[in-house]
Amino acid sequence: MNWETVIGLETHVELATKSKIFCACTTAFGGAPNTHCCPVCTGMPGALPVLNGKVVEYAVRAALALGCTVTRHSRFDRKNYFYPDLPKAYQISQLYLPIGRDGAVEAGGRTVGIHELHMEEDAGKLIHDPWTEQTKIDYNRCGVPLIEIVTKPDFRTAEEVVAYLEWLRETLQYLGVSDCKMQEGSLRCDVNLSVRPAGSDTLGTRTELKNLSSFKAIRRAIGYEARRQIERLEAGGRVVQETRRWDENKDASYPMRSKEDAQDYRYFPEPDLPPLELSEAYIQALRASQPELAAAKRARYQAVWGLGSYDAEMLTSQKALARFFRGDGGPGGGAQAGGQLAHGAGAGPALRPRPGGQGHGPDAPHPGPADPTGEGGAAQPQHRRQGVRGGLRDQRRRGRVCGRPRSGPGVRRRPGGPGGGAGALRQ
Repeated sequence: MNWETVIGLETHVELATKSKIFCACTTAFGGAPNTHCCPVCTGMPGALPVLNGKVVEYAVRAALALGCTVTRHSRFDRKNYFYPDLPKAYQISQLYLPIGRDGAVEAGGRTVGIHELHMEEDAGKLIHDPWTEQTKIDYNRCGVPLIEIVTKPDFRTAEEVVAYLEWLRETLQYLGVSDCKMQEGSLRCDVNLSVRPAGSDTLGTRTELKNLSSFKAIRRAIGYEARRQIERLEAGGRVVQETRRWDENKDASYPMRSKEDAQDYRYFPEPDLPPLELSEAYIQALRASQPELAAAKRARYQAVWGLGSYDAEMLTSQKALARFFRGDGGPGGGAQAGGQLAHGAGAGPALRPRPGGQGHGPDAPHPGPADPTGEGGAAQPQHRRQGVRGGLRDQRRRGRVCGRPRSGPGVRRRPGGPGGGAGALRQ
């Protein structure tokens, strides 16, 4: 029998705010355990949350970029469950009125439906020590602002999933709402996966692979879980709805807990936060101030500079590289825009904009041959590196290295040789 894999994603993205979602604690990564927390984010009795306005702005910007309808009347809900890294025994999230709904994006040659985008607070972190067989808790991450982006089950392969996540990471970085550093947990993915006979419209029983934080792990986990479910069904068994943990070292997944449904969390409106009302003027102002995203930048580079698709893709693959190429927002104006792209072993033709462009950036005229930097300065000699090496050799011959004197305390000479030659300095 042929089988079809059906995949939906829940992607958790830490927002790039300086303080947490409901308190003033820092969101900086890497502090000593339990030093970035306060009575609010650790759930002490009587502590009340206050919503961070920057979190709302970033969530709306992300929702607009994903083609979502922004909910003007939104609210937070209390999600009740006990886990050691959740000191309040509940999480402030959004269920009934999320900030964004019903979006769609084109990624990896496929249209991906966005079911919803909602704001919530992150939980702490459990640190498992295999040597002492102890588990320690770090509450620094409690209250760090998240957006959770929930897709529809529109994926069929691991390659489609990774293509979407790469597009999502690129988009969020260009928006400036998150650094999306997967190695630091700024972007984490839960994979909901089921299998069904090819041609069937009925969804199978799904499992959730929790907190995958690298594209490599996502690919391998999807492949393993699809094979596991198919083998179980073909053997006459059934798939249990559960949450599973991916073990990178053993290349296998293991059950964590039975998969809960919404009613198991006993959601109800968060009593300590008022409803969130967004004006149409606020939403339109954010829409008008959205930065240029990578796809639009690639199209413009090709139109203005006549670049090929490969060069435009490389130059826009990272936001910092695109800024370096354009020179927008940094000193030096459009200096890098006047450079050359390397093709093969040698340098390709100099980049020149199409007629009509002025100023800096991709619309700037190419600098003349006497000013290859584009900054109005003289050209640097080609043998500059050789000159640096030669100057260092000259200093050594004169007895000065790193600014130290030729003689004096702390300078030892080899026996039998003053000055240079056989009496070279040893420091």
